[in-house]
This record gives sequence, structure tokens and C-alpha cells, in this order.
Amino acid sequence: MSHHDDDHVPEQVKPMRVEAWLFSAGVLFFVPVGILYGFVADWEPVGVVGFFLLGAMFALAGGYMWLTARRVDPRPEDNPTADIEDRAGEVGVFAPHSWWPLVLGIAATLAFAGLALGWWMVGIGIVVGLVGLVGQLFEFSRGQHAH
Repeated sequence: MSHHDDDHVPEQVKPMRVEAWLFSAGVLFFVPVGILYGFVADWEPVGVVGFFLLGAMFALAGGYMWLTARRVDPRPEDNPTADIEDRAGEVGVFAPHSWWPLVLGIAATLAFAGLALGWWMVGIGIVVGLVGLVGQLFEFSRGQHAH
């Protein structure tokens, strides 16, 4: 029996293990750094809370990866003996060109500029953002690329 079988995935391989460990490692880094920063900076609240929130965000993402790994089948990238072409195929559906991200960017610009110029502009940014969001969501429902 050769070292590499085409369709064999080792049974001990668990899906998404690398992603789960990667995000969980952020907790093991940012929480101790937050504690160390607290001692060095005399528990300055903004930095300490920032480091702890970073640890919490990594814990949230890592926990999601651990839970998702329990529900999905092993992927080719989870198999250390897999070939590159095992993952070949359709990646997803992408718009060949779209103006809606530009509209959403303009909406974000208007909303953030409204913080400095006046709350009325934040309202305009929100309205433009809603129009852009609806346009982006229904992009494939109408027109040239309708499904």
C-alpha cells in the first residue's frame, strides 16, 4: 500500500482544525498580553479593555470554528496527504462587475462625515446605505445576471 491514496482521508483528521486552533491561539496571546499591559500601564482602562475584547473576539471566532468543525465533513485541505487539485472546482458565484459596493462606500462616507458635519448627513448616509444594500442583495434577481 502506498503512502498516498487518492480518496483516503485519515480518520483522525478533523475538519477545520487549523482554523479553530488559529483563532483560539489569539485568546492565548491577547488575554495574557492584556494582563501584562495592565501591570505595566497601571491598569489603564482603554488598553486593558481593548486587549481583553480582542481576546473575546478571537474566542468568539475560534468557538464558531470548533462548533462548525463538528458539523462539516473533512475537506481536502484538512488532509495532509491531499493533492492541490483535490480542491479544484467552482469556488463561488461572483458578480463580473457591480456598482453597488461603490454605493455602499459612498453611504459609509456620508454617514461618517455626518459625525463631523451634522446628524442630518448621517441620515442621508443611512438611506443611501439601505438602497445600496438592497441593490447588492438583489443584484442577481434582475437584469443581465438574473438567475
